[in-house]
Amino acid sequence: MRLPAPENELHARFSRRLQFLTLALGFSAALAVSLVRTPRAGCGVAAGTLLAWLNYRWLDQGIGAMVSAFQSQEGSPHSRVPASMYWKFAARYALIGLIVYIIVSCFSVPLLAVVAGLLALGAGATAEGLYEVFAGSK
Repeated sequence: MRLPAPENELHARFSRRLQFLTLALGFSAALAVSLVRTPRAGCGVAAGTLLAWLNYRWLDQGIGAMVSAFQSQEGSPHSRVPASMYWKFAARYALIGLIVYIIVSCFSVPLLAVVAGLLALGAGATAEGLYEVFAGSK
């Protein structure tokens, strides 16, 4: 069963808003942290925000590819996802962990600041959820 076009468009709008809100809230927090604490901590929040945004993009693309794989095998008794998909899901976290390690160790950015930036996706998702509740899904 293929997803109807309106549902694809609904997801596309949701995804664009979530990405925008993640970046807007994360970079706003980075600016505030730069002014209140140190510029290095603000850079850590900004770097974490970028990693959170990238993580969401990769997750969204991976799930989209998985849904396409399942839809292309509709009617088959055993749907199969390529093994490379599982590696991509695991490699995403390994790559983000490596980047966080490099940022913290090579650039002396506070780890807590980078972790705070990674939470920007949660803040964006909360804001998007509130938007959906109050504006309604049209």
